Amino acid sequence: MFEVVLVHGAGHGAWAWARVIPALAALGVMARAVDLPGRGEAASLEAQVEALVEGLRCPSVLVGHSAGGFAITGAAVSPLVRGLVYVCGYVPEAGRSLAEMRKGWVERPLDGAFVVDRARGAFGFDPALAKDLFFHDCADECARLCWEALDPMETALADVTAAEALPRGYISCLDDRAIPPAFQAHMARGIDPQNGLPCGHSPFLAMPERLAGEIATMVRGFG
Repeated sequence: MFEVVLVHGAGHGAWAWARVIPALAALGVMARAVDLPGRGEAASLEAQVEALVEGLRCPSVLVGHSAGGFAITGAAVSPLVRGLVYVCGYVPEAGRSLAEMRKGWVERPLDGAFVVDRARGAFGFDPALAKDLFFHDCADECARLCWEALDPMETALADVTAAEALPRGYISCLDDRAIPPAFQAHMARGIDPQNGLPCGHSPFLAMPERLAGEIATMVRGFG
C-alpha cells in the first residue's frame, strides 16, 4: 500500500485534513498532510512542487484539493509518485495557469471574492464571502484561512505528460459553490475513476469519512 500525501488548496493548510487522516487510518491507509510554501507569504509554484517532491519518503499517492491540483501535477515527475487523486481540484493543462483556467470558464463564482496585494505577492479571501463559498455545509473555518501566494495562481505548468501517464482519480463535489461542478467535470474528462460527493467545496469537513472511503478505494485501485 502506498503512503497518501494530502495537499491543501489555496488559503488552507495541512489542518484541513485533520479529520480525514484518522478516517483513512481506520481503513488501513497511511496518510499525512503537508503545508505548501506560501502560507501568508510569497512563493512560487516551482517552490511548492519542489517542497512536495523533496518531502516524499516512499512510494506515494498525492491527493490535491482545489488549487493543490497544480502542485500534485507538477510533482508527478518524481519516481516516488505512483498516482494522483484530485478532490474538486484543478487538473492543469500545459501552458495555462490556474487563473487562466478559472477565468476561461463561463461561471466564475470566485470573482470579487478575494483581495490581491501584488506588493506582498499574495492574496486573501474576503471572509464575508468565504463562508458561503467554501463552508456553507460544514463548520465555518473562515478564521483559519490565510493569505496565499499569488505566483502559483498565475504560473502554468509547461508539461503535464508525467501526470497524465499515472493512474489518476477525480472526486468531484456536487454542491460546490467555489468551483462549479460542471467545470470540475470538464477538467476531469479522461480521468478514470471518477466519483462525486453530495457536498460543497470542503468535503474534508463536511463528510471526512466518506471522503476517506473514496480516497482509499482509488488508492487501492492504483495497485
